[in-house]
Amino acid sequence: MKRRSFIEKTAVIGASIGFVKSCKAENKINKSGFIPTVISTWDFGERANVEAWKVISSGGSALNAVEQGVRLIEADPEEQTVGIGGFPDKEGHVTLDACIMDHDSNCGSVCFLRGFVHPISIARKVMEDTPHIMLVGEGAKKFALEKGFEEENLLTEKSKKAWEKWLSTSDYKNPKINIENHDTISMLAIDQNGKMAGVCTTSGAAWKMHGRVGDSPLIGAGLFLDGEVGGACATGLGEAVIRTAGSAMVVEAMRHGASPVEACRQIVNRIRTKHTDVEDLQVGFLAMDKLGNYGGYSIHKGFSYAVHTFEGNVLSSAESLF
Repeated sequence: MKRRSFIEKTAVIGASIGFVKSCKAENKINKSGFIPTVISTWDFGERANVEAWKVISSGGSALNAVEQGVRLIEADPEEQTVGIGGFPDKEGHVTLDACIMDHDSNCGSVCFLRGFVHPISIARKVMEDTPHIMLVGEGAKKFALEKGFEEENLLTEKSKKAWEKWLSTSDYKNPKINIENHDTISMLAIDQNGKMAGVCTTSGAAWKMHGRVGDSPLIGAGLFLDGEVGGACATGLGEAVIRTAGSAMVVEAMRHGASPVEACRQIVNRIRTKHTDVEDLQVGFLAMDKLGNYGGYSIHKGFSYAVHTFEGNVLSSAESLF
């Protein structure tokens, strides 16, 4: 879509883009068309969006965009919940999970993967080069090596020191809720051809039991797309998302007429009813329909997400139960 055409189609939005700065706003567009859009979780989503938008704005595919966007975060050793530098499990091993899905429901996933910076690219290879959807552990490692990915140590000195400090108490608890509690990066995008794709990648819960896998590599939990409806992705405690097939249920709510924000709200409320105590439980969802309407919702405040369109890249705060 040409920029001039885009501006004409989105005149109904108004003279400013202040709508994305409001935690209660959704992207409002002309229902006769769609808006190329990238949305992603947490503050680091802003940086990821910039990389993804380079692909979208040049006419590239949503699938390429989302992969390139999150690769930036996977490769940043300062981000301790994704890729290299991720917090290790209780035994000191960094294990990574990721999945990818496109407009036509093609998908690929890897989990309990050690020694590779970019699990999202390996997940894409699983999608494109195998008859399977998920590869795990040593099998995923063997596949990655066969595909030419280089193995390396993912445990940085910074994360190692944090793990050693934790070992002094070995007190495993769910992450406390605060605005700095950044974890999974999930991303959804619509390209200039109206095609959607999504990804989810993480190093999982810090100090988890060795072998634990969360929602991030599970199609239908951490990520789900249907090109006829839209897509959704999750962040937060994976066990709570898995119990409700969270992202798939968000998409189904949109299928039945809910807006993206309302769909996210419905499933967050469902998660709340499944847990007697949500004081220290955080889960957030992002959703986007096939036209580019988007929204987010979480249990507790502090869940931020970034939105990139032709009008710019803006960080927003999702609505929340509390």
